[in-house]
Amino acid sequence: MRTARQSFSEIIFPLLLALAIGGLAGLGAVFFRWLITFEVRLFWSGDDSFLHLYQQAPWLLRFAIPVVAGLALGPLLAWFAPEIRGPGVPEVMASLALRDGIIRHRVTLAKSFATATFIAAGGSVGREGPIVQIGSSIGSSITQLFRLGPDHRKLAVACGAAAGIAATFQAPMAGTLFVVEILLFDLEVASLSNIVIAAVTGTVVSKLFWSDETVFQIPFFTMSHPGELLLYFGLGIAAGLFSLLFMAVVFGLTRFLDRLRVPVWLAPAVGGLVVGVVGLVRPETLGVGYVTVNEMLHGHVLLTAAAWLLLAKLITTGGCVGSGMSGGIFAPSLFLGASLGSIVGSLAQMIWPDTPLSPAHYALVGMGAVVAGTTLAPITAILTIFELTYNYQVVLPLMAACIPSIIVVRLLHGYSIYETKLLVQGIRIVRGHDVNRLRTMKVRDYVCRDFQYLRKNTPFHDLVHDVLTSPFPHFVVLDEHDRLAGVLTLRDIRALLADPEYDGEGVIAGDLMRRDVVTVREDQNLEEAFHLFSRGNFSFLPVISATDPERVVGCLKKDDLITAYNQHVLRDQVQPSARWICRLPGGSRQKSEQGRNPSRACTTEKTS
Repeated sequence: MRTARQSFSEIIFPLLLALAIGGLAGLGAVFFRWLITFEVRLFWSGDDSFLHLYQQAPWLLRFAIPVVAGLALGPLLAWFAPEIRGPGVPEVMASLALRDGIIRHRVTLAKSFATATFIAAGGSVGREGPIVQIGSSIGSSITQLFRLGPDHRKLAVACGAAAGIAATFQAPMAGTLFVVEILLFDLEVASLSNIVIAAVTGTVVSKLFWSDETVFQIPFFTMSHPGELLLYFGLGIAAGLFSLLFMAVVFGLTRFLDRLRVPVWLAPAVGGLVVGVVGLVRPETLGVGYVTVNEMLHGHVLLTAAAWLLLAKLITTGGCVGSGMSGGIFAPSLFLGASLGSIVGSLAQMIWPDTPLSPAHYALVGMGAVVAGTTLAPITAILTIFELTYNYQVVLPLMAACIPSIIVVRLLHGYSIYETKLLVQGIRIVRGHDVNRLRTMKVRDYVCRDFQYLRKNTPFHDLVHDVLTSPFPHFVVLDEHDRLAGVLTLRDIRALLADPEYDGEGVIAGDLMRRDVVTVREDQNLEEAFHLFSRGNFSFLPVISATDPERVVGCLKKDDLITAYNQHVLRDQVQPSARWICRLPGGSRQKSEQGRNPSRACTTEKTS
């Protein structure tokens, strides 16, 4: 029976921790927004919106301030806190996969100051990605201060990220789904409740400070005819292709600067130069850009202007993010999506002038479609727009646009903009795990060779006895030659057991087993096994011989695979002065080799 102490440590404490992190992350989002406003007034000397102040400033100042900001913050990004370069979300993904959620304490303030400065200076970057990293850093710092374990730390990082996004848009569902879809760590049902609590708490905190403020002024959305879904589908394809172009510009500039051997500390000044030049022509594209997005959402931006804004925003955001400035891509994706949607809507209105088509509606759906294409997170994109409008009619057009957008990106590229940044750094994440580690780990070293099997001709009554008395919920089925015939799980016979009139006369295991078996070879690595587990709802995979594809040598359980990965990470974190000693049967000792079976009980001893 669960004790009071167990209930507190396993249920109550994580909830209280999520509540605290949600509140602090919400305050972090409020402070970050205040810091941006403060620096805008400091740089541009006024008490108005950034765009109005920027347009009123002398042209030399408009050109110089972004360059000076890049020069001033370059050393900070290069040496003091290099992990704050770029959007922030890939760094959170890497911390979860590589460092069990450990984020340095300095990230909170450094990310806030650097991103706020770039945005205030006119940098074409977003504040949502940085808020994710700020909230995650707060969660990680709290667990490190209280010396909590990696499970608590990972959950705290996720709670901070969800609270940050939720506080920004006052959208708790979008914040929760952002974590589930994008951060890609092993999520349990119990963890989801903590993330929801953090997201709701962050939203409540933000409402205390911004109760009457809305990010976007959304017009009433309606779909005049079901045939419009074809136009939204076409918009989704265009959004997917444009998302690929966006990523190509961002990472193309990064490669170009590397090829020219531009120092890391000088690269943000190059982005500032791009901002200074483009801002003289199209100042609407600078900063977060939500004022211009609202203009498009009300249909005040014509076709030609929308095309120029699309091109200018692509150049400025590519220059800023590609040069390593600290700032997100979520807001630029919304801007680009609104511009693209305005173009598609205006063209459709020109072709069919007698139909009640509204470019503003296509701008709204385009926002979600480009976000889905760049992040490969369609549910987050759909829920974000839905929570901004609270109009159910927008959901179907969003689905019609977001799904083809991610299909185009997956078919032609395969990775989100966050995953692409990690790939450029040599890091590949699969379901929250570093593939570089997984590739060094072979299935044969983690296979469970003590597995229970059934014969294909086992009668139903004997089969039921074996299933009910076995500690295993799944069985490999072999034929009379010990070859793999199929698999049988408790789920396959549950309906038959529930029928009191079913006698199973004449039924054998071969009649009930599944013949379309997914297997893994013992010489494959855990990366390939992870892909197999992620493609289907499997709890185990039969492991076959490398030389004989029909001979089963064991089973690979999904839980054992995750445990093996976590122990591999822990082994890498042990100090070099320590060595692993495995206690083998009979009391003998032997130095362990990397990649051995993790089921052995290992301890560490300091070397003399």
